[in-house]
Amino acid sequence: MAAPNPPVEQLRARAFTIPTEEPESDGTLEWDSTTVVIVEAGSGGRWGLGYTYGHPAAAAIVNSTLAGHVVGGSALSVGASWDAMVGAVRNIGWPGVAAGAISAVDVALW
Repeated sequence: MAAPNPPVEQLRARAFTIPTEEPESDGTLEWDSTTVVIVEAGSGGRWGLGYTYGHPAAAAIVNSTLAGHVVGGSALSVGASWDAMVGAVRNIGWPGVAAGAISAVDVALW
């Protein structure tokens, strides 16, 4: 039987840069690859998956900063994990890369 309030046991992120078949554009910028950051959260033998698009630094923020505030906490208290992550990036900067990292973890926890 699973624990009634299982802890998050693992949190890991990896970044993958995927080339596009040809250059893409949105009318203002042009690019030839897209980076996706994949986050996996593990608890009680189950895994959640979240992702964001952005810079590979988002994976580094998850692994070096956010994991220490999420692992060990309740896997069912996603709101508390979100609050802890927002506090953890206070001096890094909430908007941008850090917000993308938090959003990928948040989705993985659900």
